[in-house]
Amino acid sequence: MEITDNSKRKTAQLKPCMSSWYHGGNHFNETSSFHSFLVLAIYLHSSWWLIEDVMKTADHSREGLKQVQTFEERIVLFVLNVIIFGMLERSLTHDVLFVPHSEKECAKIFWRSGDAAAFYTVKVKGSLCDGYSSQCYMLPVLDTMFVRKKFRRGGVGMKMLHDFCQTFAAEVALGLSCPVSAVMYQVCQSFLETHPEEQSRLWEVEAPGDWSQRVSIWLKIQMEQKLQKKSDVSCYMKRLQNDEPGQSDEGRMNQKVAHSPNKALPCEAEEFKDDPEEVFNPEPYSEEYAEEHQAHKQQWKGSKKRASQGEPSEDRISKQFRATS
Repeated sequence: MEITDNSKRKTAQLKPCMSSWYHGGNHFNETSSFHSFLVLAIYLHSSWWLIEDVMKTADHSREGLKQVQTFEERIVLFVLNVIIFGMLERSLTHDVLFVPHSEKECAKIFWRSGDAAAFYTVKVKGSLCDGYSSQCYMLPVLDTMFVRKKFRRGGVGMKMLHDFCQTFAAEVALGLSCPVSAVMYQVCQSFLETHPEEQSRLWEVEAPGDWSQRVSIWLKIQMEQKLQKKSDVSCYMKRLQNDEPGQSDEGRMNQKVAHSPNKALPCEAEEFKDDPEEVFNPEPYSEEYAEEHQAHKQQWKGSKKRASQGEPSEDRISKQFRATS
């Protein structure tokens, strides 16, 4: 089922057409408190329409990002913004709530396999910031962006951000409306790492977008990464200090070596460095081996001591005797 486009209807009639929602057996108008209810259908063109039906199209040419132009596309944009995002998929902890877009809002809808998957809207350079002042935007600003849950993790956000940059390729600076959410910053980071040529163009801006109202998005990402690295290093150092308070690294090392059953102590390793067979022996210790090991150790120490005092060892005496005989 698809909403048919009626060229005689004006976009200004969008609001009266969308004035009713249906939940179960209950009917709510615009003044009803519907935010705590699950919306199942909307009343449009004298009949009830399921939300999923409104989001579908039979026009195969609608694929990818398409400019919102027709009346039916304005209805799809309204449902995506106010109902799907505003009431069905918005997190309870999400502070941002998009207001309904005006009838002349510059917007694009991302279509995928016949479904309206996402949208983004832009405040064009030179357009009025609001209806209460004469201030105009000083640069193009990406104002709102939303991707439906079942179409996330597919690169749709990056595609829309790339399309925004390509649409205004001649502009020196492009803005993202402040405040930029943490999720959007993740999208920006992935996009700017993939397209480094855009790093100097994207700014988080407040209306109307004067230079004093801009913050470089790439610079902010880099600063956040450095702060995170410093925080990680600080946490790591604290964990090292809290492992065994009052004990040095050397003390912990000696303790670990002393507790190792198959390795000699550092002092023993120093003594036996001339005899590698005594430093490492994988065979299990027995009483007989321990006695033999101790006797050999004492013999080796004695020969080493005599050698240091200038006395020839038994091995040397026997060798000299054989040489002279």
